Amino acid sequence: MSSISALKNIHIKGLFGDHEGKNDKELLKISELSDYLIIQIVKYNSSAITIENIKLDDLNLKNETLNISCNTNTRILWNGPNNWLLVSSKKEILKEINEKLPETDFAITNISHSRAIIQIEGKNTKEILKKGCPFNFNELKKDTCLNSIYNGMSVTIDMLDDNPDKVRIFTLRSFGESFYHSITDACLEFGYKGI
Repeated sequence: MSSISALKNIHIKGLFGDHEGKNDKELLKISELSDYLIIQIVKYNSSAITIENIKLDDLNLKNETLNISCNTNTRILWNGPNNWLLVSSKKEILKEINEKLPETDFAITNISHSRAIIQIEGKNTKEILKKGCPFNFNELKKDTCLNSIYNGMSVTIDMLDDNPDKVRIFTLRSFGESFYHSITDACLEFGYKGI
């Protein structure tokens, strides 16, 4: 079974907004990401297992607010106390998850097809986020994340880099089109390139 990305017929490539006379480095870059494995991992309150010795794709499950464990293929986002979002380009990691996280201690849910992912890159990325989200983005640094809202829609924001700013924003698939239009409208002021 093949999946159809949440924004397949919505995301448009090209130049938009105030892009005239600006070089490529000045423009925001917006893309839809698809074909990622997204797994929600929740440790049961009744579980006596300690997470310090558990590694997935050689990454720890950190139970620290806003923190991320990452390598080139996989990112494990802290989603709440004993709650993580694993995002990976390696589909075979699902076997490792099922082997290392017993179902008596963890709830493992594949939410890959229920999310839309938009990536924004450029020096004005945080300004775009500030337009619709109440978080103080001056505090958001590389390899940190947060759960919040953007213009009333639930989002998870993953800060991939801060030179230049680069974020992945996850939202429910059902919000995908509205969220995409909300983000791209916010980008028009700075000019953006759909890639």
